Amino acid sequence: MGAGAGMLLLALLLARGEPQEPESGAEDFLPGPMNTELFSKPCGHQDIKPLIVGGGESVRGRWPWMASMRRDSIPVCGGTLLNHRWVLTAAHCFRKTQNVKRWRVQLGELSNRPPFYNIRAWMTRFRVNKIVIFPLHLGTSNDVALVELASHVTYSTYIRPICVLSSTFMFLNQPNCWATGWGFISDNGTGIPPPYNLREVKLAVINNTWCNHLYTLPAERTDKGAIHDSWICAGREEGGADACGGDSGGPLVCDSDGIWYQLGIVNWGVGCGLRTRPGVYTNVSQYFKWIKLVAGAPKPDPSPTLLLLALRWASWVLWAA
Repeated sequence: MGAGAGMLLLALLLARGEPQEPESGAEDFLPGPMNTELFSKPCGHQDIKPLIVGGGESVRGRWPWMASMRRDSIPVCGGTLLNHRWVLTAAHCFRKTQNVKRWRVQLGELSNRPPFYNIRAWMTRFRVNKIVIFPLHLGTSNDVALVELASHVTYSTYIRPICVLSSTFMFLNQPNCWATGWGFISDNGTGIPPPYNLREVKLAVINNTWCNHLYTLPAERTDKGAIHDSWICAGREEGGADACGGDSGGPLVCDSDGIWYQLGIVNWGVGCGLRTRPGVYTNVSQYFKWIKLVAGAPKPDPSPTLLLLALRWASWVLWAA
């Protein structure tokens, strides 16, 4: 390739806004907050600070990334906002249908069934453009999905994205993590019927070795198999706190220096809140590369003005040569 052609190619690349390699030369998938820049910045911030400890009803805006996944106007799962267009949830939520016309995503509301006269809720209920299931999903394995919204989400105090990381090692045995959802508040689904306002519960992350041990103790058996790296466990030693039916797809999140990160997606469990049966969540970090590939920020379209200037500059370089 001649020097002039090389300069023209460089000009076109600059006009297209191609991303430059980081000066540090760091790998894409090193653990740490630097990976949040793949999505929206800033992420993981909340203006509404903790009010309830130990489990109970939340308040609007405390978990601004929380999404209600609605099929045929009925809330069936939770999810989390990753950026202006993408929501993270569980693949099994779409077991009945992946027809995007039947799905909506509600953001920014405390209730997953706001009254029909709530204009604000209608303004923050989004149509779905695409549902992407992880290719190897089967049953409770690889239970992760991404949902592309049909329109751009505007951030506010009550609607903000969560952060995700390529490693969650720093949160192992962390006692101050939280699960949120609109699911049942009792093991067998009896008692007060849904809908509920969003609820929150404080949980501890349990390493997989100990989680496997707990699941071998005498109790109701499970055929899910050993706890593997694509799962992460969370609960309380004394039991009584857990995600439950209807919470699927919702997040397990942990705080680090004022920034919230999503570790898990509500996947499965045996009962709800049993002492030796912690909840099992899809380990988000194991799917970081896939999430980056599907939902990473798109490259900007070339600006016509920038393209024209680049071509004029390239023409001058070729003429001068």
